Amino acid sequence: MKELKDLQELVKTIHSLYDGYEDINLLIEMSYEENDASAVKEMEAEIQSFEEQFEALRIRTLLSGEYDACNAIVTIHAGAGGTESCDWAGMLYRMYSRFAERKGYSMEVLDYLDGDITGIKTVTFEVKGENAYGYLKSEKGVHRLVRISPFNAAGKRQTSFASCDVVPDIEDEIDIEIADEELKIDTYRASGAGGQHVNKTSSAIRITHLPTGIVVQCQNERSQHFNKEKAMQMLKVKLQLLKEQEQAEKVSDIRGEVKEIGFGNQIRSYVMQPYTMVKDHRTNEECSNVTAVLDGGIDMFINAYLKYSAGS
Repeated sequence: MKELKDLQELVKTIHSLYDGYEDINLLIEMSYEENDASAVKEMEAEIQSFEEQFEALRIRTLLSGEYDACNAIVTIHAGAGGTESCDWAGMLYRMYSRFAERKGYSMEVLDYLDGDITGIKTVTFEVKGENAYGYLKSEKGVHRLVRISPFNAAGKRQTSFASCDVVPDIEDEIDIEIADEELKIDTYRASGAGGQHVNKTSSAIRITHLPTGIVVQCQNERSQHFNKEKAMQMLKVKLQLLKEQEQAEKVSDIRGEVKEIGFGNQIRSYVMQPYTMVKDHRTNEECSNVTAVLDGGIDMFINAYLKYSAGS
């Protein structure tokens, strides 16, 4: 039913483009016959609308990866830098929250650890919606912020880093056997807002896969059993992706190369001082409106990355 609904929406969009194209040609012919120069602005508006719809459809055709249609599980880690980096991680979390809201996606926090003073040390959340992973896979990597720090009494410019990891939430049963001796399972008390249940029971789960060093955490459910089940699902997804990478001999193809959260490794820079500019270092896409980007307006960078990945 989901696939049927998606195809129906696609057909509807294509028919809408055909109708728009015919309307534009008709408007041009009528204004030419009547020598009506006043119709130029209306034609420009119609053409711009058509181009935007066409570009959105073209971008959608680039979401043809095996897991692109899946929901996305996103993890943000603050880099070195204490309070400043935690604040930056919190800003990124808000940016993706606003992006999800604009797309009509829903979000569910799976794990959350507050910063010591402000912001977030680490957060894992699931973004649910059509092609969520296909869009958000472009965000994997280190993000760099340059600004005058509100936490620096001297008012000096400061650089902060945070990493973003994105994996698909593969709903199908993953056929991976994991031996008990390969796992280190820790329980801890849930943190953050959550009412009376929080900090009274050790329901949160952290699983470490010893052979690979992969760590997954989940604390959103009240039951330790459900948290463990979700964490195991996340671990299997990561192991499945790792297995596919090894088979394809392309470490950066799906999960992306794991890099140190620091200088020289960023995929995107957000500069607020001495000038304002957001630049993606993979595609060279730029935007001078940093505020709009941090408010969830990252579509231009996602679209540029999809074209870059497709070689178009």
